[in-house]
Amino acid sequence: MNTNVCYTSRLYLALAWCWLWLLFSACEREVEGLESPAYPSNPEVFIDGFSPGLNYAAFGGSVLTAFDVDREVTYNGSAASMRFEVPDVNDPRGAYAGGTYYTTVGRDLSGYNALTFWARASQPANIDVVGFGNDLGESRHQVTISGLPVNTNWKKYIIPIPDPSKLKAERGMFFYSEGPENEKGYTFWIDEVKFEKLGTLAHPRYLILNGQDQTETSFIGITKTIGGLKSVFNLPVGVDQEVTVAPAYFDFSSSDPSIATVDESGRVTVRGGPGTARITARVGGAVATGSLTIQSAGNFQAAPRPTRPVANVISVFSDVYPNVPVDYYNGYWAPYQTTQSADFTVDGDNVLHYTNFNFVGIQFTSPTINASSMTHLHVDVFIPNTLPANARFKIEMVHFGTPNITGAFTTIITAVQSRQWVSLDIPLVSFAGLSNRSNLAQIIFVDDSNNIDSFYADNIYLYNAGTPPSAPTTPAPTPTHPAANVISVFSDAYTNIAGTNLNPNWGQATVVTQVSIQGNNTLRYGGLNYQGIQLGSNQNVSGMQFLHLDFWSATSTSLKVFLISPGPLETPFILTVPTNGWSSVNIPLSAFVPPVNLSNVFQLKFEGNGDIFLDNIYFFRN
Repeated sequence: MNTNVCYTSRLYLALAWCWLWLLFSACEREVEGLESPAYPSNPEVFIDGFSPGLNYAAFGGSVLTAFDVDREVTYNGSAASMRFEVPDVNDPRGAYAGGTYYTTVGRDLSGYNALTFWARASQPANIDVVGFGNDLGESRHQVTISGLPVNTNWKKYIIPIPDPSKLKAERGMFFYSEGPENEKGYTFWIDEVKFEKLGTLAHPRYLILNGQDQTETSFIGITKTIGGLKSVFNLPVGVDQEVTVAPAYFDFSSSDPSIATVDESGRVTVRGGPGTARITARVGGAVATGSLTIQSAGNFQAAPRPTRPVANVISVFSDVYPNVPVDYYNGYWAPYQTTQSADFTVDGDNVLHYTNFNFVGIQFTSPTINASSMTHLHVDVFIPNTLPANARFKIEMVHFGTPNITGAFTTIITAVQSRQWVSLDIPLVSFAGLSNRSNLAQIIFVDDSNNIDSFYADNIYLYNAGTPPSAPTTPAPTPTHPAANVISVFSDAYTNIAGTNLNPNWGQATVVTQVSIQGNNTLRYGGLNYQGIQLGSNQNVSGMQFLHLDFWSATSTSLKVFLISPGPLETPFILTVPTNGWSSVNIPLSAFVPPVNLSNVFQLKFEGNGDIFLDNIYFFRN
């Protein structure tokens, strides 16, 4: 054997292994420290033509040929511009002009602070939307100017970037959308589109909720997305430019995540309660103006579940019945309407939520509703914030025809009925002026007293009540409050105040009896005008919080309950009748003060009409 050859072979093999080991070691170190690939930082979008890698896609419904390259009308003698042909109303090719310019490979635009371009038009106009960040995908960093004014002269426009550090791999370079002006089409041109680093942008401000500090009562499980996201920059010409921006520019935070959390998209979720959490935001370290204070009331109290037969119901909004086709639940009839929608879902129950309420319309025209055989409109209403005073809540129903016919009904929601569901069962004959119901198309809610900030709505439906039952067939719900927290006047669930007279002789016409409903003793007031209850002994209820009542009536149109202390000193509370089955109400005792002395209550009184059934009359504290 040639030992030199053998040695040489082993040497080459050892060197080879060493080289491979060094190679792989170097690769491992390189992978460990590997940085994200660098994206091109080309700022040009359209300069005499498309920049490399730029694509165009028309939006759905747009005239597909609305965009073209123009080599005749250009800015400052450039080789080409972007020309946009806006169609006339009812143009068969499309209803508007709109599209986006995007790249398949992202660009690093973090070194720039604005998108700039020059524009002119064949006539004075306001372009509906222009901006950047629409990449036909998630569009996380979209920025928009609405109503951009253009005229027949070339003018430079600036769209500030709220936080350039976010644009490390941006694909959406420019987008637009514009419809006819005064039902007529026109042409506009845009040229020299590019991102720039301007040293003349000043005084940046950032807004959430349009810069307002809002407070909202909410419940566990409710979600809400923060809106009104904007930024404002002072331009070189000295005017402020406001842009609407995507949530990804903001860093949201909650003062108490155990009450409410907020994610990067601005979606707030109520996690716990009762308690309060304040939602705020920053952009690049700068504090945004505006906040949302969530006042969680704990678990959500769902509206009473309807029990009417589906064959007797035409439903507009309910999870219990099939709903008719609805055009919208909030048409936002500008310029006079202020009402916004913040609808939510809790445990599968969809609830309409109207905020900043003045009036709001629900429309159903495809088809309209023939309610000729219906007798009532039902709506469940919940006012989440405390009312400063009694509210006049008006409902209008509109019949489409020649001419249209509107009927109106107004109900009073008392201040103490806020923060609880109020079920309204309104006879259609009570809508004054509604002489025809065969072609109903709208239901409109109106704050007729200008003191309802927001409300929830559920179970909006028309129904045929048929012949109403003369008495309840099932007993009132069984109370669950601990007996130690209750002072009972009339209930089979508790020990009642000894010696109480349920029918004192006050000269009333009311016929008082006790009836058994499935073994449960129930008070019946027949032909009520007024009726008193004399307590067996004067009661100090100042340590209690609520007066509880269960009541049922198919024939009453007016019902009040009074607490009375010696004097006599009394205060009424208005109850909503007729009821849809048993109605349970917890009336804060503060509703009776003044003048009632809660430490010395000795009587209750009911006033109204019709036949009333009562059960579970007691004071309680939580």
